[in-house]
Amino acid sequence: MSELTEWAYPLAKSLLAEPLPRRWNHCLGVAERARTIALILGEDAELLEAAAVLHDIGYAPDLAKTGFHPLDGARYLRDVAKGDERVVHLVAHHSCAWMEAEARGLREELEREFPRESAHLNDALCFCDMNTTPDGTPTNPVDRVNEIAGRYGPESLIGTFIRRAEPEILASTARVLERVAAAKRQPT
Repeated sequence: MSELTEWAYPLAKSLLAEPLPRRWNHCLGVAERARTIALILGEDAELLEAAAVLHDIGYAPDLAKTGFHPLDGARYLRDVAKGDERVVHLVAHHSCAWMEAEARGLREELEREFPRESAHLNDALCFCDMNTTPDGTPTNPVDRVNEIAGRYGPESLIGTFIRRAEPEILASTARVLERVAAAKRQPT
């Protein structure tokens, strides 16, 4: 483990394991997916793994201020935990967060406070999140989107957002899988 992941795992666990054990399991699964695509991330592999294990900390009861978990989690990481700036930005923008922020009237606030990381890292975190069930096991993005829409209801803000985000989620997944396939074809 790197210094970054050695910091990220205990922090995420302290915020999620007791109050939200299922969410904690999901974050562990997302981090596991991040390790499976490390070959396309180079020196950013540990950065992505740290963001993956932390991406949902904004759901922690003590952190939930706006009710929009990417923003709440990123603010905590920036202001309280003094986290790595790139991890903070990935958490703020994970899994098409800008679309949900827009639906909540928070997009300008999100984008003003937190610049986006590179597209390939945002794709990678979206891939990891949307290929992991709420219990932390592997899935595929179509089933994951259906699960989210079903859990929140199709007419809810989250249900509407996730359906709107579905084409981008699928495109992100396709881009990551293309990069993994290309990396595997490269001679070692």
